[in-house]
Amino acid sequence: MSSVATETGLDLDVLRSVERRVLWLATSIVHHANHVRGDSSGLKVGGHQASSASMVSLMTALWCGSLTSEDRVSVKPHASPVLHALNYLLGDLDASYLPRLRELGGLQSYPSRTKDPDTVDFSTGSVGIGATATIWAALARRYCDAHFGGGRSTSPRGRMIALVGDAELDEGAVWEAVHDPQVAQLGELLWVVDLNRQSLDRVIPGIAYDRMSGMFAAAGWEVLTCKYGPLLTSLFEADGGELLRARIDSMPNAEYQRMLRTSGDELRARLVGERPDPAFGRLLSTVDDAGLTAALRDLGGHDLGGLMNTFAGADQTRPTVVFAYTVKGRGLPVEGHPANHSALLKPDQYASLAGSLGTSVDDPWRLFDVGSPEAGLLSAVASRLKRPEIRAVSPLSVPTEVSPAHKGTSSSQAAFGRVLMDLRRKAPEVAGRVVTISPDVASSTNLAAWLNKVGVFTVDGERPPKNWFSDDPETRIHWDEAAVGQHVELGIAEVNLVGALGEFGATWSRWGETLIPIGTIYDPFVNRALEPWTFGIYAGGQSILLGTPSGVTLSPEGGAHQSITTPSVGLEHPGVIAYEPAFAADLEWTLLHAMSFVGKPGGCSAYFRLSTRPVDQALAAVPTSDAEREQRRRHAVAGGYRLVSPESPDVVIAAMGAMVPEALAAASGLASEGVSAAVVVVTSADLLFRATRSKSGLSTGGPASLVDESILDVLFAEDVPLVTVLDGHPHTLAFLGTVRGVPTTTLGVTDFGQSSSLGDAHRLHGIDASAIRAAAHDLVD
Repeated sequence: MSSVATETGLDLDVLRSVERRVLWLATSIVHHANHVRGDSSGLKVGGHQASSASMVSLMTALWCGSLTSEDRVSVKPHASPVLHALNYLLGDLDASYLPRLRELGGLQSYPSRTKDPDTVDFSTGSVGIGATATIWAALARRYCDAHFGGGRSTSPRGRMIALVGDAELDEGAVWEAVHDPQVAQLGELLWVVDLNRQSLDRVIPGIAYDRMSGMFAAAGWEVLTCKYGPLLTSLFEADGGELLRARIDSMPNAEYQRMLRTSGDELRARLVGERPDPAFGRLLSTVDDAGLTAALRDLGGHDLGGLMNTFAGADQTRPTVVFAYTVKGRGLPVEGHPANHSALLKPDQYASLAGSLGTSVDDPWRLFDVGSPEAGLLSAVASRLKRPEIRAVSPLSVPTEVSPAHKGTSSSQAAFGRVLMDLRRKAPEVAGRVVTISPDVASSTNLAAWLNKVGVFTVDGERPPKNWFSDDPETRIHWDEAAVGQHVELGIAEVNLVGALGEFGATWSRWGETLIPIGTIYDPFVNRALEPWTFGIYAGGQSILLGTPSGVTLSPEGGAHQSITTPSVGLEHPGVIAYEPAFAADLEWTLLHAMSFVGKPGGCSAYFRLSTRPVDQALAAVPTSDAEREQRRRHAVAGGYRLVSPESPDVVIAAMGAMVPEALAAASGLASEGVSAAVVVVTSADLLFRATRSKSGLSTGGPASLVDESILDVLFAEDVPLVTVLDGHPHTLAFLGTVRGVPTTTLGVTDFGQSSSLGDAHRLHGIDASAIRAAAHDLVD
């Protein structure tokens, strides 16, 4: 028995038997989807047999070795069949799902927390996001432990493990996350890199290990390497072995991969190369052809004993990355081939594999016999990994109002900061669940007062950094860091922001702790962050993203900082309510409404597009009677309200966000010219569009309680022409003309802006009061 068996109590022969069965099941899952079930359309169902094969040893060693019920694992997207195979062997997946990869209601193409039937800790499939999710999940768990678990922020429960393909490290988002200063303190992080040296299209050129390991080390990570297995190691220790090691170490990736496709004399000749050394030749003569072929494939990423030792011995005080050298497609006929990424075994190859692995094509899903050593091992692993039920979250009672009357001149961005402070006074139990996150824009997105009150969250809660400016009377924002701080400050990396939002927004379903994560970002950069935020929402994370400041209304900042397409993003994004409030009261009502949907089953995320434009709050004309005020609030959260409503209007002006003052000025001007104009304030183009679909009997997406069909009749009661205007692309509100089927002119921004005054910016893009009046005259005349 090997030393590993002595240290862990596990028999390596039994482990290898389980490893072979995992390889067979993972390969069979893909095979049945393509060659047995198939697709009636004739398209390839797909799957990744080679990418799965390179992960079999890593995952077998991890699951059967040191993995605990407290650990959470993000699995390389293309290794999803291996995850399902392990879950099946551990009793976590019914056999009926195994032939249903990529079938409706079956196993998803890539691991999905919300759609797969078995245990999946992280949704993966978007390069880099699954790996970095473990970082933000670790941070989120530290936060929950510090706030709701007795202050355990410095004693994390369980590891956050990422199984990553080496090509995935090309993604810049990985390094943005790895190098965030807080990450170096997250000792529960364990990343395992499947270093098979192949990507989708090719063998990866060059030898990237030194560069990648150096970048991790520079960020404070422990770097471990599993490069060679026991067969190769024993050859290295023999006479001439140093020559063999030097030859393999210096070999380009493509040359090594080519050797995997050869054997016998050809392999020996390629190994010796152009300058044969007698000692090298003597060493190779001691190994027969089969032994040499096996040794060349004996990499550390397939050494079960070495892997288990490495995983168990990782440093617990800082993050660890393990570079595990593997062979892509190991054990399959396509192993090492540069075009094996999407290759599928042919039926005869599949049958031959069954013979080599001791399984059966006729009974592919057979489990180990009851009473066998393998069944006993898997039963013990299943018991060890059994998790307690996640406690049901208690719904938060979010108030509908928290602020006194909004007076004077204010922007929607400034109102956001005040509402958070008022929430803290009026509903402290709800405010205690709010965590704000920003990528170095807290002060410029009006979070200063909130931050001064609640403090900044730090991972190192026992030894928080000293605030050296606490006694400086000219310092208006105080960075007081503590384990119970409610603000998370990140570096200038929008992808990190939304990655953190996704994981902080998933704590309700991961650990039964409700959080209301609110991220602030400059609206022009929403598109940069959109894809990872989308993926976090897909994975079950519920959060609120505030894009501010926005639009060409941010006129002095120039065209690069003037967002145009983001209103459309809000309208079209699944799993999200989108609001663009014009007045402080609108912001208060809609923000609190959105909070009530975050952090619970059946909830959703929200996107707010705010502005720094100062607006006279008297223009909102908020009703003074309780009944009328409540009606205004209900209309605002449903998508809009009538602000100016003459008895028989000639035209309706529907305006959103920062353009409402221009619409009101236009209506006043039109009245003096004999044209009666109603003004509709659109607070959510998104919800109004859903209302149109609901009236047509179509799906609206999201919680049903969000949509109120009757709001359309409130806003558009007359068959008169319509002018729509917003500080964004005009197509966002173009659908409103279909509500009554009336002539419509859509005003908005269709080109890049430039630095200018506010008035010049609005005139340049044809969204000022004069342009609105002209459009109304054209329609009425």
